[in-house]
Amino acid sequence: MFSFLKDPLVQGIIAAAILALLFPASGTFADVFDVLTKLAIALLFFLYGARLSTQEALRGLTHWRLHAVILAFTFVVYPLVGLALRASTLVVSDAIYQGVLYAMLVPSTVQSSVALTGIARGNVSGAVVAASVSSMVGVVITPLLVMLLMGAGDGITIDAQVFVNISLQLLLPFVLGQLAHNFVPGAKEFAAKKATKQVDRISIWMVVYAAFSKGMVAGVWSKVSGWEIVFLIALSFALVGFMLWLTRAVPRALGFGYADTVAIQMCGTQKSLAAGLPMASVIFGGAALGILIVPLMIYHMIQLMICSSLAARYARTAAAGA
Repeated sequence: MFSFLKDPLVQGIIAAAILALLFPASGTFADVFDVLTKLAIALLFFLYGARLSTQEALRGLTHWRLHAVILAFTFVVYPLVGLALRASTLVVSDAIYQGVLYAMLVPSTVQSSVALTGIARGNVSGAVVAASVSSMVGVVITPLLVMLLMGAGDGITIDAQVFVNISLQLLLPFVLGQLAHNFVPGAKEFAAKKATKQVDRISIWMVVYAAFSKGMVAGVWSKVSGWEIVFLIALSFALVGFMLWLTRAVPRALGFGYADTVAIQMCGTQKSLAAGLPMASVIFGGAALGILIVPLMIYHMIQLMICSSLAARYARTAAAGA
């Protein structure tokens, strides 16, 4: 039942979360670690660019059916699931439910969904574009969904800085990697053989540690009861499992191949804590977010654990069949 706990990537995620709970990053160290995390993510995208051929990258950019399906899961299916979970207020507080609903409205992750797609040997170029588009679309769609479904319309602003951040931190390194692929001897082999696998794991662990550290420093865990935490963990496991099944069944019915189906699973089941936290701060007026972000933090942790295990299993299956 808990065989996924044997996977080194999952063990690292759990270790990073525990380390953050015991020794959260704060002050200057948190600032330095945040910079190091961004550099690790930029390096990862550079390596993905160096590994992929330009033809593969262009196919990912123009694969509109893939992007449309991922966006539909992220901004249509998940919000509908959030509304369906309204009945959870029978067993948890309305504040917890509002946090669950908000978690369903945020965009997909970029770094971890692409990294997991790469581990599972899926369509990495498609995942890079789809996850980036999800984040940029989320800048507009998430606040609108919050206004529509949560009734928090006052003071909402759309921060265009996210477009600049995505371009500089993710897309620019990817383009530089593409240049290295074509003009630097040995760059493709170096990225494909060892470097990418190590960097994608390390970057995921760093993101988890940084996110949980911020939650500890903000004191969010003291505002939730033990029962509510158990409920959120169980709900997250059930929801991730259901969405992984759905994001496999629908693409297969639509005629997508293995690589595209993996990209849809890894991008379409992820919810971004990195985007969700700052968005919540902007949308809800910069007040202490507290309990609102706890469901997203827990879901983020569970999705990484389950999807990491699944990606590793896909990789082993692909290697065995090679």
